[in-house]
This record gives sequence, C-alpha cells and structure tokens, in this order.
Amino acid sequence: MAAEDYPHEIDEQLTGFDSSVTSVKTILEQLMSMPRNDLLQKLDPLDQAKLDLMSAYTLNSLFWMYLVTQGINPREHGIKQELERIRTYMNRVKEITEKKKAARLDKGAAARFVRSALYDPDDKDSKKKAASTSSETPPSKRSKQK
Repeated sequence: MAAEDYPHEIDEQLTGFDSSVTSVKTILEQLMSMPRNDLLQKLDPLDQAKLDLMSAYTLNSLFWMYLVTQGINPREHGIKQELERIRTYMNRVKEITEKKKAARLDKGAAARFVRSALYDPDDKDSKKKAASTSSETPPSKRSKQK
C-alpha cells in the first residue's frame, strides 16, 4: 500500500496494528500446529482452564476488532458483556494460582525458629548448674557428715 492512500497521522497506529496482528498470527500458528487434545493432555486442569480462557478471550477480542472495522460500536454490542464474563473467570483463575503460590505455615519449623530465637547460652549453663546442685546433697548436710 502506498503512503499516499491514507493520512500520515495514522501511520504509527497502522504500524502498531500490523505488528500486533503479526504477533497474534504467530501465536495462533503455534497453538494450531498441535492437535488440541494432545495439548490438553499435557496440561494440568488449571493450565487447561487458562488455555481455554485465553482462547475465548482472543477470539472475542478479534471479533471486537472486526466490529470496529465494520463501523459497529462494540461497546453497544453483546461482545462487551462476553469479554467481561471471561475477564471475571480469568480473575478467578488468577486468585487460585496465587493461593497455590502462597506460603504455608509449617508449625514445627516455626516452633523451632522461636525456640532457637529465645535460646540464651547463659541460661543453659545456669540450668545445668541448678540440675547438678540439686542432685548433690545440700551443703548443710555435707557439713554434718564431715
């Protein structure tokens, strides 16, 4: 297409659109190169949900763009509600993923950390001395035995 066919002001937007379409095409070619059943068998259920949501969102976004090219306002079309519905499911999957990644408390390890943090070497020595003196005879009895 010659540069004279369209206004120069939209050149950057068209270039960005072209690169976006090219990247979408590349990703779709990668997804389409493998049979869907084989792809789903390799994924765990959470990743399967992510793939399905990504596919649905991509197709609906492409339809959104198609409506724009046809002069139809997509904000007044049912596609907007569909994209919002998919977005809510995507947020649910994101929450589940974040819960999986969240740190879990190991009560035994926490108790060991606290015990170790409260450890005082002087206190240990005084406990040993107290234990050894209590097992011996009291000093008053010793003096009587001598």
